[in-house]
Amino acid sequence: MELRLKERLGRKFDEELRFFKGWIDGPKQVGAILPTSSVTARRMASVIDPASGLPVLELGPGTGIITKAILKRGIAPQNLVSIEYSTPFYHHLTRSFLGVNFINGDAFDLDATLASLKDTRFDCVISAIPLLSFPMERRIALLEDLLDRLPPGRPVIQITYSPVSPIVANPDRYRIKHYDFVMRNIPPAQLWTYSRG
Repeated sequence: MELRLKERLGRKFDEELRFFKGWIDGPKQVGAILPTSSVTARRMASVIDPASGLPVLELGPGTGIITKAILKRGIAPQNLVSIEYSTPFYHHLTRSFLGVNFINGDAFDLDATLASLKDTRFDCVISAIPLLSFPMERRIALLEDLLDRLPPGRPVIQITYSPVSPIVANPDRYRIKHYDFVMRNIPPAQLWTYSRG
């Protein structure tokens, strides 16, 4: 029992150290100084409809906390497409989650990054991209591109550490909903969903 606890704490420490190193190396690519909590990851994964039969698109998996929650939600590894910009995180993820379709690429250029999956429809998008590090025009363009890849009514869920939506309202183009405020995250996390139809 004590050995298992030490192993778990050791893995958690390694994960936080890897995440912090990623933040030091590229603070604009990593949105927080600690990985997303497992509570937040489960809340984000809760938007998935496992019965849809459609794959899930994950953006910015980092060390894989949210990836793990997506798989626990009942999504088979081969039905998860996950885009990671950081090459060191990408290599860590491919070793840690066998069978998941990880892509080392740019979420802001989905036509190139998802070239082999260009006609794929996704059940939903789960995003941990640090949107506040990018200009609003790029955030809106990314959201519009993501919504084009989803069935009507299905969400893009986004984590942010700001009290307001990281994407401005545009009711003619999409709906914004505050999904949750998770205190058990460092820093506390706001979850927002965006959908059409």
